[in-house]
Amino acid sequence: MKSYEVKIQKEKLLPEAGIVEAPPPNGEQESMITGCWRVLRPVIDHEKCTMCKSCWIFCPDQAVEIIEEEITFKLKYCKGCGICANVCPVGAIERVPELDFEDGVVRLEKLF
Repeated sequence: MKSYEVKIQKEKLLPEAGIVEAPPPNGEQESMITGCWRVLRPVIDHEKCTMCKSCWIFCPDQAVEIIEEEITFKLKYCKGCGICANVCPVGAIERVPELDFEDGVVRLEKLF
């Protein structure tokens, strides 16, 4: 059996067990704001939170952030699906009606 050696350009190599950066434009995409879909907002009780990070792992929209060892939500991108509340083992995340908050629902000034 013959073996072949394949040369891959350095910039196309993938890091082992690393995160592959997306090509530009990176960062927040203003055209992808989906917080206006939400009816129920996640609210975390930081005293109950054990920092297991299950909410961060399972969030399909990367709307859960960990800032200085504290869980927060990027409400511009949270659709209100409730996965974070369902996977929280200690019940630290509660779903509260969006209209109970002064800032209400995040709305786009113009649609796409």
